[in-house]
Amino acid sequence: MLVSQNQTSISPSKKKSKAKAKDLTHLSLFTGCGGMDIGIEGGFNIYAEAISNSKWNEYVDEEISKGWVKVKETRFKTVFANDIRSSAKAVYSSFYPDKAEHYKVGSIIDLVKRHWDGETNIFPKNVDILTGGFPCQDFSLAGKRMGFNSKKDHFGEKSEAPTEENRGKLYIWMREVIDIVQPKIFIAENVKGLISLGDAKDIIQKDFETIGEKGYLVLPARVLHAGEFGVPQSRERVFFIGLNKQYLRKEALTALMKNELSPEFSPFPEKTHSLEKNKYVSLKQAFKGLREPHQSKDPSHINYSKCKFYGNHCQGNREVDLNKIGPTIRSEHHGNIEFRRLSGKNGGKNSNELDKGLEQRRLTPRECARIQTFPDNYEFVIDNQNGRVSSSEAYKLIGNAVPPLLAYHLAKRIESLWEKLFKA
Repeated sequence: MLVSQNQTSISPSKKKSKAKAKDLTHLSLFTGCGGMDIGIEGGFNIYAEAISNSKWNEYVDEEISKGWVKVKETRFKTVFANDIRSSAKAVYSSFYPDKAEHYKVGSIIDLVKRHWDGETNIFPKNVDILTGGFPCQDFSLAGKRMGFNSKKDHFGEKSEAPTEENRGKLYIWMREVIDIVQPKIFIAENVKGLISLGDAKDIIQKDFETIGEKGYLVLPARVLHAGEFGVPQSRERVFFIGLNKQYLRKEALTALMKNELSPEFSPFPEKTHSLEKNKYVSLKQAFKGLREPHQSKDPSHINYSKCKFYGNHCQGNREVDLNKIGPTIRSEHHGNIEFRRLSGKNGGKNSNELDKGLEQRRLTPRECARIQTFPDNYEFVIDNQNGRVSSSEAYKLIGNAVPPLLAYHLAKRIESLWEKLFKA
């Protein structure tokens, strides 16, 4: 077991003597391949550097192998997941075979409409926590930033005009599910670009606040940088957290209404790493032990983008710096995922690797998954009973995901506050 300098080991007998807390149910929307779900539930493998040098050592369950540990499970158990991509369910089911029946493939709009038409068994009852990263293309700085004026429907197809069913307004349908199941708390995630797109952030926040009879206390949206939580990636996302007022304890509601950043009750996690002080997880640490694709038997490492080099003035045609955190892993890159290394003539700087005669190539899906903190036993390129997922689709699924380790930080913080926040 990994033990920090200021932490004493817990004997097996003491572990067993502690009563197990009641499980809490988790409903997942816009699930994708399950980055948020893995983090919310915990119990996954991660390279030790991602949680070293911080108080997070106390959440290590056991050492899996040299340099790899398993984090403890949380109380949260996923009872419902949904996405429009069948490929997302395919890889999710390979990792969570026992949850395949809970994963509904299809549009959230259609599921809500079916509920309205009388199918009351679509969504589970008595949900404790609901999470979802509603589609972000229309708010992203990398896109056209159509926002609420998007003319693409929930399947990504063009429509004649903006409607409540377009991607830019899919948070409305997440709101409808929250209204239906009335979770005690919800987490909604989107790209950082949303906060600079007019008054989009304020509109979304107000719409969430008016859910239900007593409404939700929606804390000011906060941008979290994944690199400040042990994720080796320059990834910034905005998070909305809403707490159901009908379940909140009076003292928690009073404190949060008075000070939305109350350290005693705020569900936002504390940073464990620092970019300014160079205390972060580097790509070199994240890739440790990962051999070259031709030496691997992992389909998610063997199969990768062979797109040629177009010049480093083009997006995705630069080499990653192994001594720093990686770039944001993008979903829409059309094969132009960043290079693991470039040749000398193309400006490659990873001299240690070039000196060994290693060839110019782009990042593999497995390397992207490592940057996102997915465990190595999560299969992305598959051809089995669950379905077939190509490397091209795997990159998209990985890029769309919430980093599991970041989600775990959120889950552990909320779990630690649960009895203080909510009535029994």
